[in-house]
Amino acid sequence: MRADGIWVYNPGCNLSMSSNREAAATETWRRTLSAIPTVLGRLAYLASLRDANSGTYQHFGLAQRVGEGEVDRMLRRSHLAIFQEWLCFGLEQQKQELEEYFSGLEGDRREIVANWLSLEPYSSWIPAESRDVERKLFHADLGVILEMIRADYGVASRDPDS
Repeated sequence: MRADGIWVYNPGCNLSMSSNREAAATETWRRTLSAIPTVLGRLAYLASLRDANSGTYQHFGLAQRVGEGEVDRMLRRSHLAIFQEWLCFGLEQQKQELEEYFSGLEGDRREIVANWLSLEPYSSWIPAESRDVERKLFHADLGVILEMIRADYGVASRDPDS
């Protein structure tokens, strides 16, 4: 407000408050993701926030702070970054991550591995913005790792001829 009592719109002030709010939401989001113990778990969580029909990412709590459009952009970037982080791991680290992820799931480990081999539930975890080569690498890496884990746990092969 000016000295004469007239309110003056200061867009810089509003932008600053908006930027501060977005920065706080981003930091909160980083802490939320870091609470998930594995990169693979983060990938699964982010994929679960994407609407399968529209491809839009949704998170009610974040949307209350920064708006739906910003939430979609923030989660879309996070999903792709986590996906690419996973792809940068070597197979041994990916195997450790998958085994740790499995340890957090309820159910018989052998049954989980068998279902993963036949149903490939991880296929929906790939970000829409990923490149075709990244998608192929993701599937190839998980296929190799699952076969290693299948052998470790003595799960019957999904291929009856092998």
